[in-house]
Amino acid sequence: MKSNFIKLIVFGAAGRMGSRILDLASQDDTFEIVGAIEAKGSVRVGEEISLSGGLNGKQKLSISDNLSDIINQSNVLIDFTQPDATLEHVAEALHAKKAIVIGTTGLSKTQMEELAEASKKIPIVQAPNMSVGMNVMFRLAEMLGEQLNDNYDVEIVEAHHRFKNDAPSGSALEIARQVAKGRKVNLDQEAIYGRKGFTGERKKGSIGIHALRGGDVVGEHTINFLTQGEMISLTHKASSRDAFASGALHAAKFVHNKRSGLYDMQDVLGLK
Repeated sequence: MKSNFIKLIVFGAAGRMGSRILDLASQDDTFEIVGAIEAKGSVRVGEEISLSGGLNGKQKLSISDNLSDIINQSNVLIDFTQPDATLEHVAEALHAKKAIVIGTTGLSKTQMEELAEASKKIPIVQAPNMSVGMNVMFRLAEMLGEQLNDNYDVEIVEAHHRFKNDAPSGSALEIARQVAKGRKVNLDQEAIYGRKGFTGERKKGSIGIHALRGGDVVGEHTINFLTQGEMISLTHKASSRDAFASGALHAAKFVHNKRSGLYDMQDVLGLK
């Protein structure tokens, strides 16, 4: 075991995000990977995975489903799984007094309240999107919402791969929340999720949110502000999951020495 390193456990280790987090962490001499976890019953449990290594050298790691055996060896847990699984992992992190970084999307209001309660005792970073560029976009969405009044129609369009379970994406919802925050309005009252049939004239001040699903799109988000005579569009395109994985590792570095609290990537990046 190395000393003075952030000792990392990654959930969803065989998944698209988990595997990228593990590989990038293996190339960063800040981290020592002490666990790669998959759900009980997964066919991937017991499988040996090879990591590229970088400064740490080549590394082989066996995927496990037994968190209790290794959690006390860790400093930080990283979770990009499913909402119910994430809450189970938070409960285990709380019991062991470990920091956790959460990139899971689709969390309900009740689940977010559970995270807030747990964060009174452990440090948690939770964000719908962990890329630096997207978090700058969130900040710009709030600024534009504040500066452009409801004479500007707002339409948000996101696209993701065919395997994504939740819609609209957590990032699209966060963009909408930031616009609503800038305009000082209630998103629940202004949001329009897609349109069908004879919808009538567009309601002034409404915020349209639309989801596309197909192929292997990693993630694309566009926010449009439209008015008579002009249109402003901002687009963020993720070409690989490395943008999110590197953000998650940045969050792990931020949170590992915090005492308690619920943080987001705006905190991590100093954008607040």
